[in-house]
Amino acid sequence: MTTKQMDCALELSHTLNFSRAAENLFISQPALTYQIQCLENEIGFRLFERTGKGADLTPAGARFCTELRRIRTELKAAVEQGQNMSSQYSEALHVCIPMRSCIYFLPQIMQKFEAAMPHVALNIKFLYGEGRVDLFLRGEQDILFARESELKRFSSVRTAPLYDSHFYIVVCTDDPLAERETLSADDLAGQTFMVGGGSPAEMVVVQNRIVGSGQVQILNCPDHETAMANVAARKGIVMSPGFANDHNGEFVWIPFGCSEHMKCVLGYHRDDVRKSTRYFIELAQAAYTYAGAIPL
Repeated sequence: MTTKQMDCALELSHTLNFSRAAENLFISQPALTYQIQCLENEIGFRLFERTGKGADLTPAGARFCTELRRIRTELKAAVEQGQNMSSQYSEALHVCIPMRSCIYFLPQIMQKFEAAMPHVALNIKFLYGEGRVDLFLRGEQDILFARESELKRFSSVRTAPLYDSHFYIVVCTDDPLAERETLSADDLAGQTFMVGGGSPAEMVVVQNRIVGSGQVQILNCPDHETAMANVAARKGIVMSPGFANDHNGEFVWIPFGCSEHMKCVLGYHRDDVRKSTRYFIELAQAAYTYAGAIPL
């Protein structure tokens, strides 16, 4: 199967019209038909049923094109990374982070790393959710920002401490609570308090204590971004770990008075002894050693 055949099948699956698909691919219609026929002969089943108005995907074709779209995207990324490596780099370091704010000093770390190790391609991937841990464990990422509790059960993983992240109540800048220096569960009485969305276990303990007080209304949210949008829309307030603070001034982050916190680490593979891995971790640790007043 060639990349040309892949592209022809995917374009036709979008348009379901041979003439339009050929036009979009800048080839003739007979050339498109030939590529589709070659592909169907190779895989052994029909992708499309020809109709008077164009084409319809067969059930098998619909499933095939769904998987093919994913494969084509991954193949394109692999080619692009290979081109980068062949032209400039001799090594690659893949770092996975849930969101930019998790490593507040990331731009400075990247600059220092690339200045000291110009032969290493530093690839940063932002991926939210539990899937990032699976990606790391499969060896597709070299360094992972995570909570210590997420990684400590894996014997093949080492962790490097980064910082302790505390919990904050996030409100709009004009909210009366925004004037407070710290907050307690009693201070939240009468508020609509958002929970859910895969909150980390350490934070759920604190959330449950607030909910258990019986003084707040509950609003379930599927994820952090939705919760922040709801805060902006004045639908409620939310608790969030400090590492999620992007410091853009849109909200006020008020420390919540509790002893619980999250230990944030950089995970790396036990058998990874490369200088590049160690150097990136050392740069990150050094940045937070001198962090000063950055709220975490």
